[in-house]
Amino acid sequence: MLDLKTEKSFFDQGYQLIGGVDEAGRGPLAGPVVAACVVIGPDFKIDDADLGLIADSKKLTPKKREHLFHVIKEKALAVEIGVVNNTTIDQINILQATFLAMRRAIKKLPLAPDYILTDGNFKIPKIETAQSAIIGGDAKVWAIAAASIIAKVSRDWMMTEIDKEYPEYLFAKHKGYGTKVHMDALFEHGPCPLHRFSFAPVKEAQEAINKKNK
Repeated sequence: MLDLKTEKSFFDQGYQLIGGVDEAGRGPLAGPVVAACVVIGPDFKIDDADLGLIADSKKLTPKKREHLFHVIKEKALAVEIGVVNNTTIDQINILQATFLAMRRAIKKLPLAPDYILTDGNFKIPKIETAQSAIIGGDAKVWAIAAASIIAKVSRDWMMTEIDKEYPEYLFAKHKGYGTKVHMDALFEHGPCPLHRFSFAPVKEAQEAINKKNK
């Protein structure tokens, strides 16, 4: 069960607004990468039942994620997402696209955090706010776990909408990850405009389609 111990340690140092940052969609072969920032203050309170449910989004069922999405939006001081599409991912690479999505989420906030906690090995470049990168932060720090839920639910909704435009790929089912269902569709139909052409499996599928059509 996650608590607010990490955030409280920064509040005790005098920081007033802590922003937890995480992303969803680094690994998929299609669609955007989405980052979220969730801001809380020293007086932040949440029901123990909901506090105990917050965890790394990958460990929660879709139903629990959607419930917590609304709880976080209601209880946090500010919540925003940043989105970077597949074209930009192909242009600047997925790591830089992830950082860009994080900066976009932070920039959109109506309340600017004075300390940022982000998941992973790297601090977010090109921001002036004090920050710490925490390996496995989405399983250790409440604000980061909350951001992971916001990012994951937001991206899943986007992929469900994309599915309506390209139903042959079943994006609503796998959200763009390289499942067998997705790979079968990819090699049968070839990539669509929302695939990440810089990712090896997409390149291979495009090459296979080109050979087939010769």
